[in-house]
Amino acid sequence: MSKLDFYKLKNGMVLLGEPIDHVQSVSFHFLLPAGAALLPNDCCGAGAVIGDWLFRGAGNRNSRQLIEAIDSLGIHWNTGVSAEHLSISASMEADSLRPALELFADIILRPTMAPDQFELSRQLAVNELQGLDDDPRDKVMIALKEQFFPDPYGRSTMGELTQLRGLTPEKTAAIIKQCFHPSQMIFAISGKYDFDAVCRQMEQFFNGDTSYEPFVINPEYKGQSYVHYPSGGAQVHIGLMTAIPPINQGCYYELMAAVSVLSGSMSSRLFTEVREKRGLCYAVGARYRSTKDYAGISCYAGTTPDKAQETLDVIIEQFNQLKNGIAEDEMQRAQVGLKTSLIMQCESTASRAAGIAGDHYLLGRVRGIEEIRDKIANLKPADVEKTLQKHPFEKYTVVTIGPKEIISNQ
Repeated sequence: MSKLDFYKLKNGMVLLGEPIDHVQSVSFHFLLPAGAALLPNDCCGAGAVIGDWLFRGAGNRNSRQLIEAIDSLGIHWNTGVSAEHLSISASMEADSLRPALELFADIILRPTMAPDQFELSRQLAVNELQGLDDDPRDKVMIALKEQFFPDPYGRSTMGELTQLRGLTPEKTAAIIKQCFHPSQMIFAISGKYDFDAVCRQMEQFFNGDTSYEPFVINPEYKGQSYVHYPSGGAQVHIGLMTAIPPINQGCYYELMAAVSVLSGSMSSRLFTEVREKRGLCYAVGARYRSTKDYAGISCYAGTTPDKAQETLDVIIEQFNQLKNGIAEDEMQRAQVGLKTSLIMQCESTASRAAGIAGDHYLLGRVRGIEEIRDKIANLKPADVEKTLQKHPFEKYTVVTIGPKEIISNQ
């Protein structure tokens, strides 16, 4: 049975860990309360800017010195933005952990925030956003999230062009000061480490001010059931999403199995029925998406204008038919796929650290590998059917990009 480490600083910051003794590497993952939903109303995309700006100087190091210090330790790092968090992760050899934590404490708590570096970070975010015009698949799914989730949870993590251009160094620095409160941070580590030593170091760096004024969110549904964005060309990009219970409602594994039956392999229902049998599209796939309080199964399909309506109709038909029964062989394939994903995650210290932090935030506890494996192995078709009958797919949010609208019959 895997061991799970836990410690809470006096200010409330949570430290989590799972040792993996047979590896010589270690990864850590910070969840900072600076996701897209927690930003001021006119600052959509600030998280993407901040994720780059933080690494352009920290502590007593300028931008170049900081990157050289990170590279000298062989650290592979990454940042990401979700609705609820800005994440910062790093992986390295175990011997580099102590200086790495010191570096990242500077990055998070003492970023230089040099005004002359801000424009470089903002321009990168603008370029990435403008690049969506060449990637309609990502564009339609971002638009789908905006329509499906209540505001502000559906806001694009990449931002909006006018709001990105309206950001200033002063406004962005104020967001960092407001959001980067250690008491609201979650830190997770996985691999080869000494947890007592990590806790002592984190106490030294992060055990500061305990006062914090909670950020209040009042979600509001503003989306429409169908939105079309005109675009020239010979392709139609379809995004579809339907509501399901979030991960903390107790039916996560049944819903993940349902998604796998729909889209987990080349034998899945969507691939077989939409692409192979009818030749309606060149790409189709579904996935589970969740915040702490809202979740849905999304689906993407790429097709042609003459096949777009039938493609959408058949996808919805396949979603609706799930509750009528799942075959044993479908369940077996779903279990194999889910267990394979689990094994791959377990072999990556970076994935495991991120999973530990996410579990604590979404569930209030960390699931051990054995628990997850047993839940998957014990799934039965009747479990999935019962869940889908209790939580049927009743409403669909649809977004399309293409030369003409689709008249949906849903």
